[in-house]
Amino acid sequence: MKNITALRKTIQVFSSYGISLTGKRKAANFYRDLRMDKIFVSGLIFELEYELKREIADEKVAKIQTPSELISTLLKAS
Repeated sequence: MKNITALRKTIQVFSSYGISLTGKRKAANFYRDLRMDKIFVSGLIFELEYELKREIADEKVAKIQTPSELISTLLKAS
């Protein structure tokens, strides 16, 4: 049940950034395909960490390139 709530919050945050998590968009690269600046990706990650009350290690944050990678990393984080 916790994962369902976390996924709902995640979808809301992605929607506020104009990112749909359906189809090919969930595997789109933040920088190439979605044309996001690094500052916006950092803001997105911060907002998700805040909403889900979880923290991602800085080493992992630097490697995240797609929404699906970000979601799976957040759901694994404690």
